[in-house]
Amino acid sequence: MNLSVNFAGVEMKNPVTTASGTFGSGAEYKDFVDLNKLGAVTTKGVSSVPWQGNQTPRICETYGGMLNAIGLQNPGIDLFIERDIPFLKQYDTKIIVNVCGRTVEEYIEVVQRLADTGIDLLEINISCPNVKAGGIAFGQNPELARQVTDKVKQCAKQPVIMKLSPNVTDIAEMARAAEAGGADAVSLINTLTGMKIDINKRTFALANKTGGMSGPAIKPVAVRMVYQAAHAVKIPVLGMGGISSADDALEFIMAGATVVAVGTANFHNPAVTEEIIDGIKTFMEKNGVKDINELTGCVK
Repeated sequence: MNLSVNFAGVEMKNPVTTASGTFGSGAEYKDFVDLNKLGAVTTKGVSSVPWQGNQTPRICETYGGMLNAIGLQNPGIDLFIERDIPFLKQYDTKIIVNVCGRTVEEYIEVVQRLADTGIDLLEINISCPNVKAGGIAFGQNPELARQVTDKVKQCAKQPVIMKLSPNVTDIAEMARAAEAGGADAVSLINTLTGMKIDINKRTFALANKTGGMSGPAIKPVAVRMVYQAAHAVKIPVLGMGGISSADDALEFIMAGATVVAVGTANFHNPAVTEEIIDGIKTFMEKNGVKDINELTGCVK
């Protein structure tokens, strides 16, 4: 039975990775998960300099998921290269580094710093607010998305995955824009913008007022968008959004995702990624599927 996939030219032992921001850089999960079993570990977003993130409270629970307004808090690329990459290199898993920035120049600085570090793939978070364009996210404007993809590709040594925002009118248009800019793959969905009000305090549950919604409640939206993106472009798709079981992961794969990422589910079940890999194997055995690639995009 073959669970391995080729994703943007990188061979992965299975199609399961973690979603950025939900797994740190693996160290905090090492006692709960055998990182060697994962197809890849996707790191928390890293920026050119340390980011403090948003004011608290910045996480709250919602029906079927959660809202977060962490604000991409991270210690910056210097510490990431010194501490996190050597940690991950101890394991037999691929390394996907999520990159964030508020200007094209900030993205490029991080990508150039990562060029000779031996990581496997870059995931560019274009849901970041573009400070030079009045705060609109790079991933909400097709031309901005194409431009940042093109600039990153010019200086990247690793394959580039563009992480798409679902907070757009036409996800297929955004996927095509990333492909036109030279992206090697796209990943989606990032969180949906949401809000919660504390009726007893008569105020917002998050200091930021709005936050990114993730978890099981967003899965049907994510499956739909992955299907649309996969049919709009020729490059491979990394699918995510509410995956908490092997059945969920298989939905995304059948919709067209070559690889799937598990996010919010890690918070309440740290072993979920291993369980999903095992569940996919069980499904394949039960249904006589010899190669996981037979299932990729099988629903037309």
